[in-house]
Amino acid sequence: MILFLIGLIILIIGYLTYSKYVDSQFGPEDEQTVAIKNYDAVDYVPIPLWKNMIIHLMNIAGMGPVLAAIQGVLFGPWVFIIVPLGCIFMGAVHDYMCGMISVRTGGLQLTGMIKKFLGKKFFYFFMTAVTLMSFAWVAVFVYSSGDIFMQRFLHQSDFSLNNPVAVTVYTVIFTYFLIATMFPIDKFIGKVYPVFASVFLIGTLCLFIGFCSKGLVIPDLTIENIHYNNVPWIPFFFLTVSCGLLSGSHATQAPIISRTLKSEKEGRKVFYAMMCGESVIMMIWALAAMSVYNMNLVPDKMIGTANVVNIVANNYAPFGLGAVIAFAVLLLPITSGDTALRSIRLMVSEALKLSQKPLKNRAVIIVPSVICSALVLIWAKTGADSFSTVWRYVMFINQLISIPTLLIATIFLYRTRRNYFITLIPLMFYIFVLSAFILNAKIGFNINLAAAEIIGVIISVLSTVLLFYNMRKDEKNIIAVDNDK
Repeated sequence: MILFLIGLIILIIGYLTYSKYVDSQFGPEDEQTVAIKNYDAVDYVPIPLWKNMIIHLMNIAGMGPVLAAIQGVLFGPWVFIIVPLGCIFMGAVHDYMCGMISVRTGGLQLTGMIKKFLGKKFFYFFMTAVTLMSFAWVAVFVYSSGDIFMQRFLHQSDFSLNNPVAVTVYTVIFTYFLIATMFPIDKFIGKVYPVFASVFLIGTLCLFIGFCSKGLVIPDLTIENIHYNNVPWIPFFFLTVSCGLLSGSHATQAPIISRTLKSEKEGRKVFYAMMCGESVIMMIWALAAMSVYNMNLVPDKMIGTANVVNIVANNYAPFGLGAVIAFAVLLLPITSGDTALRSIRLMVSEALKLSQKPLKNRAVIIVPSVICSALVLIWAKTGADSFSTVWRYVMFINQLISIPTLLIATIFLYRTRRNYFITLIPLMFYIFVLSAFILNAKIGFNINLAAAEIIGVIISVLSTVLLFYNMRKDEKNIIAVDNDK
């Protein structure tokens, strides 16, 4: 518990100090935001600060923080130190810069910013990658929320598509996603999310009461790697604990809120603070998961799976309120799945220059997107290995998307003569992590880890050299054009 409190202190101090420095480097302006200038009563809508904070937190805090905690605590109590440090210096910076650059560039979505700052080749690649990842994310959210609901509230044990109950539950969730994505953001999400957030806070409070009344069993902090499979920290920890530390998928969510901010000066509280909030959620669930692991309450076959949620709820729920805790967790994938589809709609409409004011234009994009996500779910349900494969690739692409976001932020800060090292260092680190992972992983090139890490360092250094070369070349071209004028 002491390490948890130290982690909270790191987050609080980091937000009160480093977030202000990052904010000063971006330089928020007092001019009208795109929510006002581009108002369309659908996606460009000014929304109050407190509601934007709730919407963004519920957007980014899907099942990721919970599953990341359940899997990440297998690396030991170091998670309570590494996660908050990573959040302050990498994840929150990533989210803040993405959201604020989107505001400054007229509400461009991630793919639009990639096209503007990195060119068409990057745009085509990441438009494909982000869209496919979003389809898979939606399928994962329907899968996880549906199964938790059926197990906890309907007492089902058959989660296959042969079970009519399962098909009905998945259909209801997809229908909700469809409605939430079609409606204007302030008319549906803006009304529903505060209610969802209240339920989530009540569930979290119940969990804390359980901690206090029943106690926690946390292992001592050691230098040793205590992962049950002896998986090395680097690079695997930073892929496992993506949500709560740094998550590339947030770059698809922040631009949604960039279109609803009333002022650029609200960005620090929305983008930076809410990423810190997600880290707190992850740390709370890390406490719970680590404790039930150490009390040997989790069967070996359930270690690292979403089923740990119900074990935690049963063990720590006060006054028999396990259902409240489980339902609170259930809301996380629900509130991320709908905005994952919304981000697809916004990215595609932006690429096609298709106005989203007419309802039919929204339907043209969102209906095929729901069908594609449903097909991914059907494939994932063909077997346990199918879901594991989807999850592994989703997590890799999720972190891969952080690379262009940090790259865009570095270029933006370089061009504006600000401290670009605040994004360059996380960029270099994650190029190394992702390179080492895909070179070593069985889903990648399956080469020796030591060799993969060495090559990863080389790739990171060469990428940085190439980045500086292109930025300085770009700067000379800009100066030449200005001189000609």
